[in-house]
Amino acid sequence: MDLRIAGIIKESIVDGPGIRLVVFAQGCKHHCPGCHNPETHSFTGGKLVSIASIMEMVKSNPLLDGLSFSGGEPFEQAKMFAELAKMAKALKLSIVTYTGYTYEEIIARKNPGWEELLSQTDLLIDGKYDISRKNLLLRFRGSENQRIIDLNKTMKEKTLVLWD
Repeated sequence: MDLRIAGIIKESIVDGPGIRLVVFAQGCKHHCPGCHNPETHSFTGGKLVSIASIMEMVKSNPLLDGLSFSGGEPFEQAKMFAELAKMAKALKLSIVTYTGYTYEEIIARKNPGWEELLSQTDLLIDGKYDISRKNLLLRFRGSENQRIIDLNKTMKEKTLVLWD
């Protein structure tokens, strides 16, 4: 099982809480002006990497608190990212997923792969990057329209719950 990725950061403290391994999805339809990772937009770029090899990286670092999926757009490869998330969660690691889609758009699509990735995600950072709302002081996101959604509490309380 392979993911098409733009790259991996083995240890990050800016892509979610704690120390995280970050997997950058290759391929994005949003093309947000001012995107931090425009090289990830092409669906044919990057490289194919096996989920097993990513898990080997994860298992080799006992300091990790979790994985973050960024992009590109992880929901364009939702089933594969959901599989990676399941394996990481089996090791008691948390999952942060960045997406240009809003939570409401993801729910409305009723796409089984998207629902699976959502179900494996602990924190969802949603919304397109909006250069006109850029704010370098925000934690874990780039523009003020983006939200950090606590999906565990959202599912439990059946209402959208923001994190932090």
